[in-house]
Amino acid sequence: MRVEGQLTFIHLPARIDAAISGMGLAFVPEDTVAGALAKGKLEKGLEPWCEPFQEYYLYYPSRKQHTQAFARRIEALRYKR
Repeated sequence: MRVEGQLTFIHLPARIDAAISGMGLAFVPEDTVAGALAKGKLEKGLEPWCEPFQEYYLYYPSRKQHTQAFARRIEALRYKR
């Protein structure tokens, strides 16, 4: 299918809003749109090519010189289970 134009978003909520508005497809984590899927605002597409994943990963440059807030966030995410 050939389409005209292209949208590029940095922020995930903007991508989701654009998809809900009917501007095109959005490749987003399923848990971020679970409510919109349940309400019928969005529908899944290309599902055979979407690999499920169980966890998020946080990549950061080093273990040194973090702000206390960032260090606490890392610890909270690490021990969330």
